[in-house]
Formats: sequence, C-alpha cells, structure tokens
Amino acid sequence: MHPARPESPPRTTPPSPARRTPVLVLASSFVLLMVLVAVRWHPLTTLDQDIARSLHREAVAAPDVTHVNRILSDWVWDPWTMRALAAVVVVVLVWRLRNAVLAVWVGATCLVGTLLQQGFKAAVDRPRPVWPDPVDSAHYAAFPSGHAMTATVVCGLVLWLLRRHGAGPTVRRTALAVGVVSVLGVGLTRMWLGVHWPSDVLGGWLLGAFTVLLSTTAYEKWRTADSRS
Repeated sequence: MHPARPESPPRTTPPSPARRTPVLVLASSFVLLMVLVAVRWHPLTTLDQDIARSLHREAVAAPDVTHVNRILSDWVWDPWTMRALAAVVVVVLVWRLRNAVLAVWVGATCLVGTLLQQGFKAAVDRPRPVWPDPVDSAHYAAFPSGHAMTATVVCGLVLWLLRRHGAGPTVRRTALAVGVVSVLGVGLTRMWLGVHWPSDVLGGWLLGAFTVLLSTTAYEKWRTADSRS
C-alpha cells in the first residue's frame, strides 16, 4: 500500500473583481438617475408626471384603497417601523448570538444609509408633487424616497443575516417573500398617495440596494482577511 498523501492546504485567492460589479452598477445607476433628476431631464420629468397624475386620479376615486395605502405607508412600512425592526435585530445579535461587532456593523449601516438619504435630499432639493386635492402630505425634499430606501436597507440586511447564520430554507423563503412585498409595496404606496415621483422611489431602491451590498461585501471581506491573519 502506498502511504496516504497529505492533504494540501486550500488555496486562497483574492476576491474576484467581478464581485465589485454589482456595487458599481448600483452606484452608477443611482448617480445617473440623480443627475437626470437634478437637471430636470424632460423625458424623465414627463414620465414622472404622467404616472403620478394617473395614480392620483385613482387615489382620489378610490378612498378606501387610499386609506389602506396610508396605513401601510404610515405604520406598517414607515421608516421608524423599519428602524425598530433593525433595532430588534441588533439586540438579537448582541444577546442571543453574542456578536457585538456584527450588531454594531448592522446599526452603523442603517445610520449611514439614513445620512446618505438625507444628504442627497438636501443636495438635490427636489419638490414633491403638488395636488389641488391631496390625499396625503409629506415633508422635506422628494429625492430619494426615504421610505423606499429604509425598507430596502433593513430588509436586505435581514435577508443577508438569515443566510449568513444558516437559517432554514423555509424561513429564508418566507423572509424573502415578505421583504420583496415590503420593498416594492412601500414604493407603490408612496406613489399612490401622491407624495413621491416614481423616480424618487426608484432612487430610494437603488441607493438602498447599494448601501446593503457595499456594507455586506465589506464585512465579508474584512472577516475573511481577519481569519487569515
């Protein structure tokens, strides 16, 4: 019998540049959209106005549906509701999983996302839609949508954490379905209620997805480098 050959140590390769592609695509897409909004590019402005007017007519004509949208927008998917969910996740990471570093990372990601959103709102200073017969009201500048971005960041982080900690397929599929409905739903409610242009919502989704992907990629890269040292 030949002696067993010792196993060679696994080879480690640096992260592929292709992994950075989604981050760059999201960043460039958001910047392009922001520039088009800031310069009031006519085709985009016209499309925003056409969609907003159509939805507003429907909202005025269907007060019961509008009332449901207000509940979903102002309570179920409100940014503070999403932040409360993020706070619960942070507590679970600290007390149940004993991972204070990851808890701080998640909390910091949510905070940075909020600061980015407020910064871009101030920089672009886009007016919200104005209607003679409004069905809801909102304050501050329009672009990007804070509701859409906050839901995207929090739901994205929750899905990443479930996958990272080995949650079962049923839990992950359920969370994915709830997350997709929440992210898409909150954007639709903001447009239905006439407080955001469609491109505001798209901007919130793009910036939120960029924030999550950049944060989670940086964390995984840092953990990998730390484990090798």
